[in-house]
Amino acid sequence: MTVMAPLWLVLAAGLTGCGNSDARAQPRAERVVDSVLPREEALRRFREGLGPVASLAGSAPSLDSLVARFVRAVSASDTAALAGLAVTRAEFAYLYYPTAAQGRPPYDLEPGLMWFMLFEHSNQGVNRALRVQGGRPMVPAGYDCGSGPQREGKNVLHGPCVVRWTDERGDTLAERLVGRVLERNGRFKVLSYANELD
Repeated sequence: MTVMAPLWLVLAAGLTGCGNSDARAQPRAERVVDSVLPREEALRRFREGLGPVASLAGSAPSLDSLVARFVRAVSASDTAALAGLAVTRAEFAYLYYPTAAQGRPPYDLEPGLMWFMLFEHSNQGVNRALRVQGGRPMVPAGYDCGSGPQREGKNVLHGPCVVRWTDERGDTLAERLVGRVLERNGRFKVLSYANELD
């Protein structure tokens, strides 16, 4: 499929942050996870080579805006826009992971492993969305991100989100196209593009 290789490269660049040539910036299945490391040390190692961040770069000012931008990007098969809407590795390391429930007991997922899982599922979700809807007319028609958000420290998590759009025939369709959305200080980015498309 022609979109797979370019999309992987675009998402890898977008989700790992700019200017980082460290090999550890790329998620790798063969990396050994040292579960004996204290959480603080594991996070320190994961942050090596990443500049600290204090906010979500390129984020949307509202959930409405984020979903509309997402729908337009899928319709245009704009992989660069989709990568720009997603949380980067540095944002994950400095803003999301420190208070993430999965990084704390009883789960205690190491940051490298959590990032790898998030990246892989997100990449698969984007490819599915583009395979099924990419290049087709889509006019945003609303969304449903569940009964209520979940707070983790300064972060608010929304979703999974069912997105509605109108197609070229005027029909309104709905699919779970976005896994989770991260809100921080009133700004929004996609945490995961994992979805339920076949």
